Amino acid sequence: MVDGMDVFDRRLVRLRRERAAARWPDHDFLFREVAERLAERLDDVRRRFPMTLEWGRRGDALAAAMNARAGTETVIHAGLSQAALRGAGALAVAADEEALPFRDGAFDLIVSSLALHWVNDLPGALAQARRALKPDGLFLAALFGGGTLAELRDVLMDAEMEEEGGVSPRVSPFADVRDMGALLQRAGFALPVVDVDTITVTFPDPLALMKDLRGMGETNAVKARRGGFLRRATLGRAAQLYRERHGGADGRIPATFRVLFVTAWAPASSQPKPLRPGSAAARLADALDAREVGTGVDAAPNRRKE
Repeated sequence: MVDGMDVFDRRLVRLRRERAAARWPDHDFLFREVAERLAERLDDVRRRFPMTLEWGRRGDALAAAMNARAGTETVIHAGLSQAALRGAGALAVAADEEALPFRDGAFDLIVSSLALHWVNDLPGALAQARRALKPDGLFLAALFGGGTLAELRDVLMDAEMEEEGGVSPRVSPFADVRDMGALLQRAGFALPVVDVDTITVTFPDPLALMKDLRGMGETNAVKARRGGFLRRATLGRAAQLYRERHGGADGRIPATFRVLFVTAWAPASSQPKPLRPGSAAARLADALDAREVGTGVDAAPNRRKE
């Protein structure tokens, strides 16, 4: 990830979310599944969250999943699309994910589901989230990661090369696990954990997949994309390649979504700290019932041996 990146057309992202909100229940299956998996991670946290921010609201799936669990009390909903905020009640704020309009230390919990992969300045957005949390506040997020829609990316690239003699970005770039871990630490979070769930969804054909992506507001918003619609011949060739390479015996085609689940905490003095090297009270060899073999190298050359 690079500072100052301007990859996505944020105006286009907002317009597509506005359009998607009109028929959201017809296409929100993936968001409901991810929201449930995200909320399940709260089951392991034995504490209450008096003030919670839903960051980047996309329908009511995440709010419903959190309301079904004890611990979250007042929830403020913020999102880029005003249409997506309908039904959120009075505690709703239209706000870009790249510019949080909240004071430092306002929240005990910030939760975001499938919104941050469209942010240009992800390091800056994470730093804002950390500042908006109280000390020892929890940050919980899900976003699409590297490998998402790999099948679609490959066939579109090959079809465009064959039919048009060149390629343009057709599927957005995604962060990977190592990117996210480093960015969380850089933003000042403590105890960051990033894990990946792979969700495979099957569709009757590639056109049905593309229709659902439009219905989700998840189609290409990369600024460097080629203008205009995909040519009919290119689209047809991409669909043919998709079926040939990935089609199942039943004629359906798979689409892979790799979802990064992020857990991190705002720093606090009460949090556990790593032990000083060499301060362990027990030997690993004893625990493993094994014989310790020296390497001949002093692991702490600047410390005086007793």
